[in-house]
Amino acid sequence: MVRSLFRSGFLVRVSHTVLTWIVTLILFLHNTDLRRCEERGELLLPALFFLLVLLSVLLYFTVSLMDPGFVLTDTVKGGQGSNEEMESMIAQSSTPRLRRCGYCLLQQPMRAKHCQTCKRCVRRFDHHCPWIENCIGERNHRWFFAYLLVQLLVLLWALHIALSGISPGATWELWLRANGFLLAALTIVGVFSWVTLLLLGCHLYLVSINCTTWEFMSRHRISYLKNCEDEENPFDRGVFCNLWDFFCICRTVMWEQVYKKNTSNPV
Repeated sequence: MVRSLFRSGFLVRVSHTVLTWIVTLILFLHNTDLRRCEERGELLLPALFFLLVLLSVLLYFTVSLMDPGFVLTDTVKGGQGSNEEMESMIAQSSTPRLRRCGYCLLQQPMRAKHCQTCKRCVRRFDHHCPWIENCIGERNHRWFFAYLLVQLLVLLWALHIALSGISPGATWELWLRANGFLLAALTIVGVFSWVTLLLLGCHLYLVSINCTTWEFMSRHRISYLKNCEDEENPFDRGVFCNLWDFFCICRTVMWEQVYKKNTSNPV
């Protein structure tokens, strides 16, 4: 039972939730802008901050628990998956040959990869996030981006609130006693702010060129990319179209057809 909880990411998710609400509680209990607003009876800003934190937690669990785009069936084995699943795996003579996964033995659609942690193949695999404890793939990548955006807003606001509560002290010892919890919260929020900002910037760039983290980092080892020129991306349709497709088009894409259309050297 204990092993299954650890394996399912239970500990990571609980840690994230507990840490989030502990920091939030510190910001509400100390003499910060939030506390001063409450004392004056101005509840709008405290309520908005609480709701934003709640939204970030809900988005975290949405990304963490949802199907990232697992490959469900194999047409060669005659699997009876959904029509969408079957259609996206149809191999045509005019498109690159589908690869067979060496671990789960399923045929992989183009841009899919087997995750060693999840032990499943994931469509348009980006990376496995240890803090989310789930893969980031075709179905939850845009939700992951939304989570990062909301989380960054929460963290920057929390950073401002924590700084507003730092009070002076007659000596260093008194100052540390008065501000110890706030300084701890400030450190946590500061570190996570930089990490989240970096992740958000990286993913915005990758989305704008229609590339995944896996493809960007392992281009030289990926069969359908290693023969392309250094600056060539067969899936890039321009910044506007890439962003539109990522944020507004919710469907399974047959990347074999996109690849065939945009490159003169299909593998």
